[in-house]
Amino acid sequence: MQIEGSIALVTGGASGLGEATARMLTTRGARVVIADRDEERGTKVADAIGGVYCKVDVTSAADVEAAVAKAASLGALRIVVGCAGVGWAARTLNKEGVPHDLQLFQNVIGVNLVGMFNVVRLAAAQMAKGEPTATGERGVCIQTASVAAYDGQIGQAAYAASKAGVVGLTLPVARDLSPVGIRVVTIAPGTFDTPMMSLLPEAAKKALGDGIPFPRRLGKPEEYAQLVSAVVENPYLNGETIRLDGALRMPPK
Repeated sequence: MQIEGSIALVTGGASGLGEATARMLTTRGARVVIADRDEERGTKVADAIGGVYCKVDVTSAADVEAAVAKAASLGALRIVVGCAGVGWAARTLNKEGVPHDLQLFQNVIGVNLVGMFNVVRLAAAQMAKGEPTATGERGVCIQTASVAAYDGQIGQAAYAASKAGVVGLTLPVARDLSPVGIRVVTIAPGTFDTPMMSLLPEAAKKALGDGIPFPRRLGKPEEYAQLVSAVVENPYLNGETIRLDGALRMPPK
């Protein structure tokens, strides 16, 4: 799939991994629609890259349908990258014996898993209407999971379950969409230097980076975007989850 000349939809594109991806796709010649809840930041990034911003809650069918329609109005929607996500920490049973808040668990699953599938299903419906490329492709959907899907830590029951669900979606959805020439690939990042990490003290960030085998540092959002580029351009990558983590395997806590 060629990036140049394609229309791309990036959820969570206002910051972090999504912003880096939106910027990379733009420099490679794509027109990008940024779908994000943060209107101020999303508009700023879209204006900076010559893209389009849509205010989107990924759990809303109406919001996602509007963003997909906006992307389709610009040309052939070929690339979708799902970076929207949330994460909260809570133990299944805390030290006072209080069980995990059920609504919190449902919220995390709702955004990270249901929201991811919502975007893929609606984007795929639009992609399937388009003409295939010379290689028979109509599009590629890239999902974002996490190494927590495999190495969930203490307090990550909701987050790890949601990301494991994204990993679980990958192969069956890729198989579902194969007749119409749409690929589905998931990236499972490790510990990346994103705005969420910026809330930590520098000493804590350094300690996290030192725990990564090599390179001994936090991942850069641009490195995630590099992998997105490789996935888009390699037509034989399909139905797979790729860890991007510097050989990190998370400890229990």
